[in-house]
Amino acid sequence: MRVHVADHPLITHKLTVLRDVQTSSPVFRQLTEELVTLLAYEATRNVRVDPIEIQTPVTTTMGVKISEPRPIVVPILRAGLGMLEGMVKLLPTAEVGFLGMVRDEETFEPTTYAERLPDDLSDRQCFVLDPMLATGGSLGAAIKFLFARGAQDVTAICLLGAPEGVAAIEKQVEGHDVTLVLGAVDERLNEKGYIVPGLGDAGDRLYGTA
Repeated sequence: MRVHVADHPLITHKLTVLRDVQTSSPVFRQLTEELVTLLAYEATRNVRVDPIEIQTPVTTTMGVKISEPRPIVVPILRAGLGMLEGMVKLLPTAEVGFLGMVRDEETFEPTTYAERLPDDLSDRQCFVLDPMLATGGSLGAAIKFLFARGAQDVTAICLLGAPEGVAAIEKQVEGHDVTLVLGAVDERLNEKGYIVPGLGDAGDRLYGTA
């Protein structure tokens, strides 16, 4: 597994505002979108392309286009939905699938309650969106779900991660082609499985508690 922590002052600045408990939901959503676009730039560095010849106003030249089959972006509901717009702004030709997962607050184990994905993901580059990599349960289950559908290349994008979560994902995906792109790696998890210092529950801060 490859781990890339995006060390950029703009990312750190935007994360600082996200962490602030006084930041409102509308600002939180806007900053999340902006952050994901910055992280997506790193995450798509190895997106597959094919050569193509085009005509400029001056002459013909060679360029590239996104390869077929197109990449697929998979937000983990519900919080991952807040990352979707920032991702597809950078990769508008990608298809979008969905995975609904919920974490048991006692055992921290994830359960899949909904999915909307192609039955066959062979030869598809998959980009999974999940704001917080805490215990690694939900993200690990999502990645394994994609590999079970035939995916061979999965990149996960998270705003924040904990060392425990990174280690858990590395253990769960051993032998698979996985890249993890993070805005930052924080100190640790607390006894409730929340990232410290973190930013709280990303879903609640994006959408409220309903």
